[in-house]
Amino acid sequence: MHQPHVYAQQRPDGSVLLRTDEPLAERPYRLTARLPHWAAETPDRVFIGQREKAPVGQVGPWKTLTYAQTYGQVLRLAGWLLTTDASPERPVVILSENSIEHALLCLAALHVGLPVSVISPAYALRSTDFDKLRHVLNLLTPGVLFAQDGAAYADALHALAGNTTVLSVVNAPDLPGSIGWEAVMTTAPVADADAVKQAHEQIRPETIAKILFTSGSTGLPKGVINTHDNVSTNWQQITQTFPFMENGGLMMIDWLPWNHTFGGNHNLGLTLFNGGTLYIDEGNPTPAGLAITVANLRECRPTMYCNVPKGFADLIPYLRSDGALAETFFSNLKLLFYAGAGMPQHVWDALEDVAVATTGEKIVITTGLGCTESSPSALFASRPGGFAGLLGVPVRAFDLKLIPNGGKLEVRYRGRNVMPGYWRNPNATANAFDEEGFYCTGDALRFVDPNDPNEGMVFDGRIAEDFKLNTGTWVSVGALRARLIEAGQGLFTDAVITGHDQGFIGAILFPDLNHCRKHYALDSLTMSEIAIYPPLLDALDTVLTAFAKSNTGGSASQVRKAVFAPFLPSPERGEITDKGSINQRAVLANHPELLAQIYPV
Repeated sequence: MHQPHVYAQQRPDGSVLLRTDEPLAERPYRLTARLPHWAAETPDRVFIGQREKAPVGQVGPWKTLTYAQTYGQVLRLAGWLLTTDASPERPVVILSENSIEHALLCLAALHVGLPVSVISPAYALRSTDFDKLRHVLNLLTPGVLFAQDGAAYADALHALAGNTTVLSVVNAPDLPGSIGWEAVMTTAPVADADAVKQAHEQIRPETIAKILFTSGSTGLPKGVINTHDNVSTNWQQITQTFPFMENGGLMMIDWLPWNHTFGGNHNLGLTLFNGGTLYIDEGNPTPAGLAITVANLRECRPTMYCNVPKGFADLIPYLRSDGALAETFFSNLKLLFYAGAGMPQHVWDALEDVAVATTGEKIVITTGLGCTESSPSALFASRPGGFAGLLGVPVRAFDLKLIPNGGKLEVRYRGRNVMPGYWRNPNATANAFDEEGFYCTGDALRFVDPNDPNEGMVFDGRIAEDFKLNTGTWVSVGALRARLIEAGQGLFTDAVITGHDQGFIGAILFPDLNHCRKHYALDSLTMSEIAIYPPLLDALDTVLTAFAKSNTGGSASQVRKAVFAPFLPSPERGEITDKGSINQRAVLANHPELLAQIYPV
């Protein structure tokens, strides 16, 4: 790793500008420009692999495609796409999970200048009303829809596809525009090679490459535009930070979904850019998914392994107890990269301990900061002596601005890797940028050493209240708090939601003393005694049990543990406003002892 020198410019308005002193190397801006290069230079190197389907309880063999095979199939698919209704105004929309076919179709669209939008499978598979999916499809007006398994997505497709061309690998649905993968790759009409070449050459830096949707945790998802120049710039920024990736040095086994910028732009994209190899891991950080991941890691020797902090934490017991697994895992490994949430220091330390026990040396562990709007990377921790939470310094050819905001430094981005705006949403686009053209992230950072920006920065929370669990799942605090207070039926007046970078959501509750005195013998008890009064704790258990049963939407809607505050919120300490609203940030900052009760070390 190589960290460039950083310059800080203090401005009269209190803001700070950060920029590195090293230029960005030249690179081709067309995202598939290096596919024919690697197909010619390393035709037999595996680009992508995925296990074939196998009976339950068994592991299928790896199916792989070399760079030469990939390029040939991409050209065929690109020719077919040019015969469809797909266009710059009618993107290719992918509904499915990661797969070889998914990757091929994505590359084919990019190769001929067609925008690609990869949608969260949950919008189709975990919904009955399809509200979010309907919203994004109405916004996108797709020219082609892709579903790996037409049967799995049949309900959503029948409800929303209409006459749009639907491409499926298996179980093609009975729809007017339905076509199977095999037909496209063998018998379907395709445009000739000259048309494909011409479409590729017409791609310009500002040509839209991807439209990736935000999570929509506080509203309907917005479509982030990533141009060819945005993404290719970021690939070069990342590669100059981690030069071991170059010329086939990147080998990955990865589960992160391609509808997210981390999995799609970062992991899959960097593999192509650097002529590396990516094996699709169909596991994930769940009990069932972890077994699949471990089985895959027994056979793959990554040079970089990416995961969310929970994924790393779940993997540690396996690495500790299985020496052969650890030997394979660390044999070629140069870098562990976490993102999506902060990593607890004890997880970091455990990973280092396993690495030392296996290889005799510590492994490099790092992270950075970015977002879908920055394609994704904006900062990286790339100096020796890192620690959990260190985000590092800005990438090359990139401006970072820090604005004082409520006692914190809000970070804003400007550079060629930053989006031009949101798809067909001029109001959101206008509100996303400040008067100097910086994208307003809503994140807060602080300097490790205010006197030396080269020591890097650490995350200082969101300016807003919402946070992520250590799985990377966003928690919508306001909505959750309202539902929890309602469920309490007067037992508590307010709640501070906890769980930032933790494995589950908790809550600090303020009991309604009038309600409690009416139902329980509390008159002689102090606030500290009320907080641990057994009948109240029993009532709280009942509330949380009922709340869990009525909120089945996943970890972002579940409150696993709660404690009563043994105090009234203090106006003097900023814990409650003049209007009687709880200041979540102040309560959390002032009372770490309550967090320790919810999340004991």
